[in-house]
Amino acid sequence: MQCPGQDSRYWSGEDVFESNCPKCGQAVEFFKDDSQQTCRNCGHRVLNPKIDFGCASYCPHAEQCLGSLSPEIVQVQGEFFRDRVVLAMRKYFGEDTRRIRHAEAVAEQAEIIARAEGNGDMMVIMAAAYLHDIGIREAERKFNSSAARYQHSEGPPVAREILTQLKAESELIDEVCDIIGHHHAPRNEETVNFKVLYDADLIVNKLEQYQDKAPTQEQFDRLLAMFLTKAGAEQGEKVLKTYIR
Repeated sequence: MQCPGQDSRYWSGEDVFESNCPKCGQAVEFFKDDSQQTCRNCGHRVLNPKIDFGCASYCPHAEQCLGSLSPEIVQVQGEFFRDRVVLAMRKYFGEDTRRIRHAEAVAEQAEIIARAEGNGDMMVIMAAAYLHDIGIREAERKFNSSAARYQHSEGPPVAREILTQLKAESELIDEVCDIIGHHHAPRNEETVNFKVLYDADLIVNKLEQYQDKAPTQEQFDRLLAMFLTKAGAEQGEKVLKTYIR
């Protein structure tokens, strides 16, 4: 028996839709049952942001339905979640391209550091990277300031709402919100996930700063001592050393 939700005879006009590519922003068309499509503009594999198999928890035909899924869908679960976080972050910031670019740059550095470290939770790290500054808008609205303490207080509620809407696991939501709530201020003991995000954000912040004012060798040496992971320090040195005056 075919699941009614996957049977095109029961589809409406909303079951064929477009979603923006998280890499280039180009519109990509999906049918409801597409697991992914390739962006015609940049070639990025875009996962269907609306695909949801939550019905498996109660549907009597779940075994047959889920059994027909390709192994690739299981393997790309993390990438699927990441794409949905990217889209949610982009939607939240709207036309604030500077904040979007910053978040995506931090996520890029975080992925490099995390893979080099090899022992973090990539889904937590990526969600924290894309959402680490998500409290800035509320901080500026309420306090007319983007100071770290206001980001720390305003970011977690916004991130929690976004991740809850994306049906993330409660443990992931709690950890990501904890990281966001003090991402500028490391505690004495921190998880690898926090350390990776902290180092990635430090790299991108310094990249932005050094474009206006290059550091001396002494300042650069002090910076390298601030990194919390070996991989972060190595990546920071690689990316930033060309700016030394």
